[in-house]
Amino acid sequence: STSSEEGCTDLLPPGVCNLLNPAAIYANNEISLGDVEIYGFDYDYTLAQYSNLLHSMIFNTARDILIEQFKYPEGLGKYDYIPGFAIRGLHYDVQKSLLMKIDAFHYVQLGTAYRGLKPVPDEEVIELYGGTQHIPLYQMSDFYGKGPSLKQFMDIFSLPEMTLLSSVIDYFITHGIEFDQVHLYKDISDAIRDVHVKGVMYKWIEKDLEQYILHGDEIYAVLNRLVNHKKKLFLITNSPFSFVDKGMKHMVGKNWRDLFDMVIVQADKPNFFTDRRKPFRKLDDKGSLQWDKINQLEKGKIYKEGNLFDFLRLTGWRGSKVLYFGDHLYSDLADLMLRHGWRTGAIVPELETEIRIINTEQYMHSLTWQQALTGLLERMQMYQDAESKQVLLEWMKERQEIRSLTKNLFNPQFGSIFRTFHNPTYFSRRLVRFSDIYMASISCLLNYDVNFTFYPRRTPLQHEAPLWMDQLCTGCMKTPFLEEMVHIR
Repeated sequence: STSSEEGCTDLLPPGVCNLLNPAAIYANNEISLGDVEIYGFDYDYTLAQYSNLLHSMIFNTARDILIEQFKYPEGLGKYDYIPGFAIRGLHYDVQKSLLMKIDAFHYVQLGTAYRGLKPVPDEEVIELYGGTQHIPLYQMSDFYGKGPSLKQFMDIFSLPEMTLLSSVIDYFITHGIEFDQVHLYKDISDAIRDVHVKGVMYKWIEKDLEQYILHGDEIYAVLNRLVNHKKKLFLITNSPFSFVDKGMKHMVGKNWRDLFDMVIVQADKPNFFTDRRKPFRKLDDKGSLQWDKINQLEKGKIYKEGNLFDFLRLTGWRGSKVLYFGDHLYSDLADLMLRHGWRTGAIVPELETEIRIINTEQYMHSLTWQQALTGLLERMQMYQDAESKQVLLEWMKERQEIRSLTKNLFNPQFGSIFRTFHNPTYFSRRLVRFSDIYMASISCLLNYDVNFTFYPRRTPLQHEAPLWMDQLCTGCMKTPFLEEMVHIR
């Protein structure tokens, strides 16, 4: 088949490599940007991406609130933020003080259940859930990942929260102090919320925009390009006006508001999308509230609160013409997609790091070898004589070792946010469900024409997938182990 392969390479521009592009936009659903007339944006972590510096600031401030206001033990002051401890999308079982990664089928990924800063042995996890790794999530949490006993951490701000939770539990366990799980969880989420609500966080960022905000120039380029192509833009954020104003001036310039048809601050999402109660209020240019009733949304004006139903009524914008970008799958994207037929774009900053890891030689080798071993196990399992059993056991052990090696490439505690070994994570399944396209940053839009159509790749369903061995023999994978494997056949 070499001639057909040669014919195929003629079609590819020279220098095409097998690597994934971290700045690409990935599509779950076919979507043509040409049909999109209106672009909507969330602000925090969507237009404004923050440097990781912010995490330790949030952690420290919330830790101090626990000590000073909630009278938690002084000893907690010794704990510092651990970058890279937690990942997004983890579930926390409040009653059992367990932080863990759950896959799309509601199974706990063994080896990723932590109490405090230490992993809990697999046997214990299984025992805690009545002899299974399966957690019936619907009993414990609702559609939005919140529930009486199970909470899913979905936004980027929750990284410091999970780390603080784990640190406090660690302190209590190592000092043999009894604590009430429910109060502990509540106190920590309150302390983290205070950092936001009382505006401490806004002050640090305003003081040092250079250091905290990433990709500023690119955001300017994206918004300008859209406006030059006659697209309408709007912004819906939970943050206060003065904060957004300073950030946008820093990224886009003092006339940033000229680019937007609509700016809505302190929107109180997700209630903004689900609840009809709060009407819009107008702010004047200084950001002070005005009292008049809102019968139209005017360009260049700033609005506060409001709700999506009034928004749609006053703008007349219809779902499929609107593409809305946000980083929070539930509170930004779920309702828009499911109830209102908006197109949605998820901003997943972790994508960049994860793709860089997938592109490493080490990862590709591990994965190929892992697939090979799995294929061998599936094929050879019927040989049950003593010698064969021994070989099968060794393969299983090796497969397990490679799996944990691959997991550690992403994050030693919890692995990748998208996969648990071979399954998608609960987070991944939600991402595919609620977003038409996803990308590491808004700036990825600069790599595509404004009329570009995204076509999702047709990935094989299980019954369409080729067999293991055939997958291995593709010319593109230079598998160093193939030679060794020939005699196994």
